Amino acid sequence: MTEPHSTSMRTHRCGDLRPEHIGTTVSLCGWVARRREHGEHLAFVDLRDHSGITQCVVNDDVDVRSEYVVRITGVVRARPEGTVNPGLPTGEVEVGECVVEVLRRADPPPFPIDARADAVDENIRLQYRYLDLRRERMQRNLRVRAAVNSAVRAAMERQAFVEVETPMLVPSTPEGAREFLVPSRKEPGSFYALPQSPQLFKQLLMVAGVDRYYQMARCLRDEDLRADRQYEFMQLDMEMSFVGQDDVLHAVSEAVLAAAEAATGERPPPIERMTWRESMERFGVDKPDLRFGLELVELTEVFASTGFKAFAGADSIKAINVPGRAAEFGRNQLDKLTDRAKQIGAKGLVWLKVTGEAGEAGEAGDVGFDSPVAKFISDDEAAAIRERTGAVPGDLVLIVADDWHTTCEVLGTLRNDLGRPPVHEGPYRYVWIVEFPLFVGVDAATGRPKPGHHPFTSPHPDDVDRIESDPMTVRSIAYDLVLNGWELGSGSIRIHEPELQRRVFTALGISEQDAARKFGFFLNPFEYGAPPHGGFAFGLDRLVAILAGEENIREVIAFPKTQSGADPMTNAPVPGDPKQLAELGLRVLPPSS
Repeated sequence: MTEPHSTSMRTHRCGDLRPEHIGTTVSLCGWVARRREHGEHLAFVDLRDHSGITQCVVNDDVDVRSEYVVRITGVVRARPEGTVNPGLPTGEVEVGECVVEVLRRADPPPFPIDARADAVDENIRLQYRYLDLRRERMQRNLRVRAAVNSAVRAAMERQAFVEVETPMLVPSTPEGAREFLVPSRKEPGSFYALPQSPQLFKQLLMVAGVDRYYQMARCLRDEDLRADRQYEFMQLDMEMSFVGQDDVLHAVSEAVLAAAEAATGERPPPIERMTWRESMERFGVDKPDLRFGLELVELTEVFASTGFKAFAGADSIKAINVPGRAAEFGRNQLDKLTDRAKQIGAKGLVWLKVTGEAGEAGEAGDVGFDSPVAKFISDDEAAAIRERTGAVPGDLVLIVADDWHTTCEVLGTLRNDLGRPPVHEGPYRYVWIVEFPLFVGVDAATGRPKPGHHPFTSPHPDDVDRIESDPMTVRSIAYDLVLNGWELGSGSIRIHEPELQRRVFTALGISEQDAARKFGFFLNPFEYGAPPHGGFAFGLDRLVAILAGEENIREVIAFPKTQSGADPMTNAPVPGDPKQLAELGLRVLPPSS
């Protein structure tokens, strides 16, 4: 039977050979990973392709060196006793009686094409990305990505979604992120934008009656790069008609869980849900990492009548208990924690080292606090702190008193600083965060609330009556999917009723004239009959990075940019050619001094 990977040049891949192939004549093609001299007139050549490595025994007068591209034909045989390599899938066999054909000589590579390259400067790795991608780790990442993409597509198609491509040259839209602009040659002074997302087009597809749309969409945002962000990124984009929130969450969960199973071989359990409010109360952030404890503890009632001025009258008082870590924190480390809390926005940070000896089960024992503020905390307050936080000797309790948002944010950040493991370490803990606020904060220039998601997000039906009277308490039907503390994506049920849309626009300070100017091409089609609809998009790069065991999405993108946005391999970005600039009617300003 013909091997599935055989071609006119090879019968097998380098990683395919096993004891059942002993006695078979094979032809392998690949790169020379290593050559080792072996006694008189013989050499070992480790031949590598993306599937693995096979040891070949050749005459020592054959001139092959590292990274030469060769074809080796020979007979598979068992390795001699004592030379089996259990670290290789092909380690029980080798290829002997070899005939070697050099297909292409190679210059010595600038770094080892193996795991040692992980220690090489990233700019060098990206400059020679085509060599970096030959390595086992990078080959595996690309194939994990391919498996995820395939599983996502299959899951969407099983659910009757239709793949539709949307434009890459679009009008500039105020979605919140900075856009890449593309000058028009035929309309000098006019510009297209590259899509931040297919948001407007996918909603128009619902007006068009497509019913269930999806796309593996390439999106572009001119934002600062970081571990989970690149200028270009891929997302699973979807929209569906005649649905509520549960329908969208179910469809997306199916795709995400199928992708995880394709990458890891194990299907995760159903994804749990949590309201935004609960997430903030328990974890201090709207992207909670559920893999570890250190949950926030409510202490506001404990200090309702306190004599401690720093806590008196505070809107919110919360704590986290860091178990068994008190001894690790000397005064310098505690001062750094306090400075960190202030950088995030707190007025200060109270720390309590729990001291003493715990008593028998059910007894308080001789337990106290080592802290500069311990004398200001009453015995009843101290007992309540210990009871609510579960603190025992050796623990470190951190307390913040401030407004509710600041208290949550500061302790949530400290929680992550002190307890969060690397994002890819198991177990994988998915969670849906639902019921986000419809509005967040107030625009300093206009005094109007700002949209929490985008201005087309539907308010929660129970809160619609408060849009004018108390907008900051209105919840939305918006939802995020979070994995191990990384936001994978977000979505919402959309507004499809003109009157409700006008009310939201009015709350945001968007007049009918402004709405017509900014969104007319999008809103006018709704007058022809828009169905109730909702959608979602999640970042494939982020999901693949976690499933592949990587901390940075650059490691699962074939040709990424550096943290500064540069491409060391192509030297992009480069200055515009004067002739091209002239054709486009553009002049470049000199660099600012």
